[in-house]
Amino acid sequence: MIFLRVPIGLSMFVTGLIGLVMVTDGTQVPFGRLKSETFTTFSSYSLSIIPMFLLMGHFATLGGMSQALFKAAEGWLGHRKGGVAMAAVGACAGFGAICGSSLATAATMGRVALPEMRRYGYDGGFSTAVLAAGGTLGILIPPSIVLVIYAILVEQNIAKLFLAAFIPGIIAALGYVLAISIYVRLFPERGGVMPRVPYAERFASLVKIWPVLMVFGAVVGGIYAGWFTPTEGAAVGALGTGLIAWFNGGLTRVTLIESFTVTARATAMIFFIILGAAFYNGFLALTQVPQGIAAWVGDSGFSPYMILILILVFYLVLGCFMDSLSMILLTIPIFWPVMQGLDFGFVSMVDLHGARAMEAMAAVPDITSGMVSSLQEAFASGGTLDAAQTAAMGAIQGHYEMADGMLNSIFTTLANGEELVRDQTRALELRRVNAGALARINSELVAIWFGILVLIVVEVGLITPPVGMNLFIINAMEKTTKMTDTYKAVMFFVASDLLRVVLLVLFPMITLIFITW
Repeated sequence: MIFLRVPIGLSMFVTGLIGLVMVTDGTQVPFGRLKSETFTTFSSYSLSIIPMFLLMGHFATLGGMSQALFKAAEGWLGHRKGGVAMAAVGACAGFGAICGSSLATAATMGRVALPEMRRYGYDGGFSTAVLAAGGTLGILIPPSIVLVIYAILVEQNIAKLFLAAFIPGIIAALGYVLAISIYVRLFPERGGVMPRVPYAERFASLVKIWPVLMVFGAVVGGIYAGWFTPTEGAAVGALGTGLIAWFNGGLTRVTLIESFTVTARATAMIFFIILGAAFYNGFLALTQVPQGIAAWVGDSGFSPYMILILILVFYLVLGCFMDSLSMILLTIPIFWPVMQGLDFGFVSMVDLHGARAMEAMAAVPDITSGMVSSLQEAFASGGTLDAAQTAAMGAIQGHYEMADGMLNSIFTTLANGEELVRDQTRALELRRVNAGALARINSELVAIWFGILVLIVVEVGLITPPVGMNLFIINAMEKTTKMTDTYKAVMFFVASDLLRVVLLVLFPMITLIFITW
């Protein structure tokens, strides 16, 4: 149905409905789900984050934030070779921080940056490729609508996924800047240079982007400070960008109604796709297909990394024909059970015991994590304890009412890289240190890491021929440029993305460094 050009939401809905009829030999279960699934899907509190982020992005455009970001970046980078293109990428990254949509980021920044790039003699194919690639930062740099939907599908913490996306997002922007630098050195005639802007004007341009920093700080900072949930943060962001747009004169009664209408249409489209995916997933769950595939993969003898690479390659190929949201909703119900059954060994039982023991000892009054770390280092090096460390040992031992020598044995065991025995875990009153807790932690870390990798390869699909959605959006704004010229130039950015995927696969801690477990 998808290849017959039937809308993806309708394709999944019809397939799931007919599949349920066939599996249950009747219409009672499918029609019952038609009522219950619709209500449970659309009444989900987590999904209300989607219209809020869409509205926030629309208000940000009306408030002139995209122009302010581009002018600030252009002032600092434009005098360099390829600098205006680099400024466009920087502005896309900044706008992506207040707009969770790749297509919206590409379209908005295209209207702002294309005239400037034409003005300074940039080649049409290079210009459109830069903005199409820069637009993909909208779904990687938090907040991200696609990341929200992924979190809901795999039942993971949205805030943790946002946090995990920060460093890959920064690496993405820097990779695109490097790709631009290489391109203009290979083809110097295709990139221009603008006159150097005085420092007074540069600093003045930075003052104008305070609304972006304020909204981003309020939304993301508020989420991680515990002031509000991600959904509430999205509402705060929408209100903040709306007030800024009103203050700047971009939000009137007419544009407000238009913003609500555009947001409602986009939300309806996304929600219908989600409903179709819910029926499709229900059919899959009833037939046990994902579990069967996961069991087959587990018995295949392939290493976890080999299976991960095959899945990522599949996404790269599929991205040439489908949009990002459709890919996520269609494939995650099948691939996530497979990934969930694989052991990447991110956290061992020794790691878990060490982390929980550190937490327990640092929870003692007047004992800090730094003190516990110094004790651990002293035992690891075999040195003698100073007076402060001896006092800390006494405080910990007294708090937990340990037998003499028990705390010494705990530190010695941890220093030797061994698991704590039962008496030692009981002495520290440790909880959540069994095999079940370890499996849950590793499952969460795999879900977050896999989600960021999927987001990146899905992002590559937005700029790869023949169906790169961002390429079509930007090329439609630059009608004098041949699509083949855009295809040629965008390959430099695709190469940057692929190198980033390799880097994150080889070094998972780049993604997981800020994730607490």
